Amino acid sequence: MAPYRLGQAARLLGVSVDTVRRLADSGRLNTTRSAGQHRLVDGVDLARFAETFDAAEEVGGVSSARNHLLGIVTRVVADRVAAQVEMRCGPFRVVSMLTRESVDELGLAPGVMVHAVIKATNVVVELAHDPAS
Repeated sequence: MAPYRLGQAARLLGVSVDTVRRLADSGRLNTTRSAGQHRLVDGVDLARFAETFDAAEEVGGVSSARNHLLGIVTRVVADRVAAQVEMRCGPFRVVSMLTRESVDELGLAPGVMVHAVIKATNVVVELAHDPAS
């Protein structure tokens, strides 16, 4: 298995490259150096680390849901009762349907930083082909 560059590891963990560097500097994530002195993370080590790593805990959140995506609200469409909130979470567009009351109470509007918290019972798995490698 080929090792991952820090940017790839960051994308897989859902954190910034700086966070991965801090994890490596603190000894929480093992890295090696390439011939060109670039930091690399072994895929098996990254998978083992990812099993216990919770990106939401790094920012202080606690929830039973395991999928927390940091993002920014890009659009809100609301009527008297319901609302549709669109967010950009990294490369992902996430859409949530919620009550108008919730949107108003949270002050959701374009530009507001949010966490999309996803709890699902059905997850489809597809192979990923990284164009950067």
